[in-house]
Amino acid sequence: MNDRKPSGDFSFSRRGMLGVSAGAVIGALSRAAPARGEFELPPFSSRSIRRPIPSSGELLPVVGLGTSQVFQIGTDAAERAQRRAVIEAMVLSAGGGLIDTASTYGTAEGVVGDLVAAVGVRDKIFLATKCEVRSRAATINEMQESLRRLKTSKIDLMQLHNVSDPKTDLALFRDWKAQGTFRYIGITTSSNGDQDAIAAVTAHEKPDFVQVNYSITDRDAEKRVLPAAKDNGAAVLCNLPFGRGELFRKVRGKPLPEWAAEFYVDSWGQFFLKFLLSNDAVTVVIPGTEKPEHMKDNLGAGRSLMPNPATRQRMIALIEAL
Repeated sequence: MNDRKPSGDFSFSRRGMLGVSAGAVIGALSRAAPARGEFELPPFSSRSIRRPIPSSGELLPVVGLGTSQVFQIGTDAAERAQRRAVIEAMVLSAGGGLIDTASTYGTAEGVVGDLVAAVGVRDKIFLATKCEVRSRAATINEMQESLRRLKTSKIDLMQLHNVSDPKTDLALFRDWKAQGTFRYIGITTSSNGDQDAIAAVTAHEKPDFVQVNYSITDRDAEKRVLPAAKDNGAAVLCNLPFGRGELFRKVRGKPLPEWAAEFYVDSWGQFFLKFLLSNDAVTVVIPGTEKPEHMKDNLGAGRSLMPNPATRQRMIALIEAL
């Protein structure tokens, strides 16, 4: 699923005017932290944080790219040029990263394959895709089609999509991984109703990756899925980090709190993503975007300081007060 950012500029300069009131409640929450000048910040790091895949130790940049909706553009040349710029921004700004797509995302999987090949960055992109729960023969056909669309002989991560049965097994996926066609295997959901099943399958199948919906206002994943992933050595991808756009509607026209500068946040998008990345169970967040400037802004969330537990609670309180 994609979370589109609304039009409009929600960023601020770190050295700019941060003290504009957004109402009594927000003002009070904003003043709950010490003023910027009361202590010295550690130096800002422009280098993207990387986190290990638990099953291998391989490091991934913590901000990736989702492609549902925004890459479902068919052959439109102008749209493809814009999405190519998104991929180039990821590579130039972060040195590469994870792109998540699916065979069921219309033309997105083929668009990703074409653009990654055209830019010539297959070695810098961690390609993740998904197939639906179907018969064995249909699943094999679907996986073969993904290889063709992505123009690759090896997929970095193949995920079983929309898992809802707690007894689901990944035997076929493990076979293809053993053959070297998939480097890693995983399971996904974007529904709170399926999170018990995801946690159960994580425990008995021990996939390399678990993908789950998680945002500052949708924290059900913290109850079952994130602990199961941590206990069983699975990397975690977070989809819908902007709550299907709900979060941007909440903050439209409102300034960031002054204390957001203390962990180097320049925009509401970074605020929402850093909340997720400050949970040590999270490996990569995968917001969707169609604009290179939004890709660059999202990548900013993967740099320098992360909120501490007390700050996370302040962030929750701020958003819930809106």
